[in-house]
Amino acid sequence: MSVELQAAGRGNLFSALPPPAGAEVFQTLFADPACRVERIVSHGHASAPGDWYDQDGDEWVLLLAGAAALRFEGGDEVELRAGDWITIPAHRRHRVEATSTDALWLAVHCAPAA
Repeated sequence: MSVELQAAGRGNLFSALPPPAGAEVFQTLFADPACRVERIVSHGHASAPGDWYDQDGDEWVLLLAGAAALRFEGGDEVELRAGDWITIPAHRRHRVEATSTDALWLAVHCAPAA
């Protein structure tokens, strides 16, 4: 194993998954000024009624396991299955309509464009 790899963070996306809880579990795996990478564990969670995400930067999301549905302001709905990914541009209001009890996400949040 190289010195660079030993010094870098390391883990397994599928290990130590938290059990079902009252809310989704967001875990930052990597962060720097340009981006943040999160593991999100959902157990049948959805956004609260009337709540919308409106983020300053672009977001790239990959559904690693399970199924989910996202709704975008204006009515568009996207259904995701394991392996599906989507890019959500900055300020594209969206919400999580539904997730399966085994939904596992990888999300990359980009810093707002200067």
